[in-house]
Amino acid sequence: MGSPLLYVLTVLIWGSTWFAIVHQLGVVDPVVSLIWRFGLAGIIMLVFSRLTEAWIPLSRRAHLWIGAQGFCLFSGNYLLFYWATGLLPSGLVAVVMSSIVGMNILFGALFFGRPVDRRVLAGAILGLFGIVCIFLPEMDNLSLADGGTRGLALCLMATVLASFGNLLAGRNQRAGIPVARSTALGMGYGTAFLVLLALVQGLPFRFDFHLPYILSLLYLIFLGSVVAFWCYLTLLGRIGADRAAYAMVLFPVVALGLSTVLEGYQWTAGAGVGLLLVSAGNVIVLRKPKPKASVPPKPVE
Repeated sequence: MGSPLLYVLTVLIWGSTWFAIVHQLGVVDPVVSLIWRFGLAGIIMLVFSRLTEAWIPLSRRAHLWIGAQGFCLFSGNYLLFYWATGLLPSGLVAVVMSSIVGMNILFGALFFGRPVDRRVLAGAILGLFGIVCIFLPEMDNLSLADGGTRGLALCLMATVLASFGNLLAGRNQRAGIPVARSTALGMGYGTAFLVLLALVQGLPFRFDFHLPYILSLLYLIFLGSVVAFWCYLTLLGRIGADRAAYAMVLFPVVALGLSTVLEGYQWTAGAGVGLLLVSAGNVIVLRKPKPKASVPPKPVE
């Protein structure tokens, strides 16, 4: 599957999961809902890995790296985002989450010695400005009272964890660990952490048998977790964490488009300008640089 298709699928699926997550909140605690989601998705990914990838033995060190990826990418970050969403407007959560593009560039340079691509950095900054323009009305109405400061801190910590998870996933792929297997094991380790947390907190392992909860859970398992994460992590291994993470900037825009159709979202001039900025940043990030013309060597006299 080509990288552009992987990118489009990632953006469209994750851009639509917001509507599914709404139906996951309420009866079942977010910790338990995440256990059902990533526990079942991990089993599916494990079967997929056995059928499609060479089953190479993994060292204890490799399992530690995968466990770190699982905590950052499949449990800790999602849990913090769920908690933050209960304290902040969804638009501000999307703005903070989209900062993962810059974080990937920064942390990649600090911890992995990766060179900073100025073109990617410029496109990411342009896209972030676009997201701010789109969600500026919600940000104007933000009150840091009543837990707002705590929600903002949770959202920032979640984004940092997600960025570390991106970089760890890239590191594991470069170490030769197949994508599906590292994703399956990562989901398993992430689920184990969530189960431990639920036991410590004494949370009941409830399940909501109403149709909206079941359908949304199935959507999040098969598309939001299995398909989207496989597409995204495969893309990450091909084009790098900084460029792949630009999907995080785009999927809030997809969510807005769906909200326009399903919820009557009213577009403003600022939102239109923001969408143009995000689109321009997307073009800059994904466009391959032109190869430099080779200079023929001078003849030896």
